Amino acid sequence: MQKRNLGKSNLEVSAMGLGCMGMSFGYGPAADKKEMISLIRTAVERGVTFFDTAEAYGPFTNEELVGEALAPFRGQVVIATKFGFDVDALPALNSRPEHIKQVADASLERLRVDAIDLFYQHRVDPNVPIEDVAGTVKELSEKGKVKHFGLSEAGAQTIRRAHAI
Repeated sequence: MQKRNLGKSNLEVSAMGLGCMGMSFGYGPAADKKEMISLIRTAVERGVTFFDTAEAYGPFTNEELVGEALAPFRGQVVIATKFGFDVDALPALNSRPEHIKQVADASLERLRVDAIDLFYQHRVDPNVPIEDVAGTVKELSEKGKVKHFGLSEAGAQTIRRAHAI
């Protein structure tokens, strides 16, 4: 399997990743858990090292699935998860700093990890300055809870403002 570095971060991942959302959310009923764990582990055996999930998928159950499936492979794989929704009021956004911290702590537990490899904002929240979002993730990084930060569906100016933090 070919590898790629994401950005300038030296975060190396397989060229092919596995988005896990559809295993428990979004495309009808959740698939059989044992089958999905087998699928994820087979992907690892075939060289996939990049797995994507989010607290909003399920909600919560997809992170639990990914955490269980990848527990034997920590250190060999990269798990990306996302924050930014108010899962009690989907599709409402919530990227307030206190919410991001709560999501991070809960995601760490569900994923069964000490640090989130890649934590990214699911959607830009127009009600929270991106500088506040980036500053909060920076704090989480300084505490060892997050290794890398990303943005999904953000424009170039927003990315530049976040990068400045």
